[in-house]
Amino acid sequence: MPTVALDSYDIRILNALQRDASLSNVDLADIVHLSASQCSRRRAALEASGVIEAYRASLNPEILGLKLRAIVRLNMKNHDQVDDVALSRWLTAQPEIQSAFSISGDSDYILTVRVEDLEAFSCFIHEKLLRQPQIAQVRSEFVLKTLKDTSAVRVGTTTSSNIMRA
Repeated sequence: MPTVALDSYDIRILNALQRDASLSNVDLADIVHLSASQCSRRRAALEASGVIEAYRASLNPEILGLKLRAIVRLNMKNHDQVDDVALSRWLTAQPEIQSAFSISGDSDYILTVRVEDLEAFSCFIHEKLLRQPQIAQVRSEFVLKTLKDTSAVRVGTTTSSNIMRA
């Protein structure tokens, strides 16, 4: 996927929207020191180019009752494409799984799982995950304390040629 050239105004817009995606173009204009119409055009261009993929609300899982977070590492029995595709489809369909990655190293996959409590986690592992025929091994760690948890992307701090000066 090609990179998009960003100038300092685009970077300011992106950083402001990562902090608060609900900003109106008028509010955004005040922050980045452009007119609302210029912000609107730039925002639309960033959306059309795919730099801005979506706008989301950030929910507090603990207030919603999802108090337990676990990191789960999986190993597959076989590494053929059919099993990989089947497991990938199953993983992406599970509401307990917040994120899933195919990785290098000692494990084949790493998951972030959010559930209500230890009983719900046990249920997810024993009644759902371990019933998948592709899985050979499951290892889990519980998150004791969150030090950093963000979906924000670093913008404007690279020396890459995709940044232009405004």
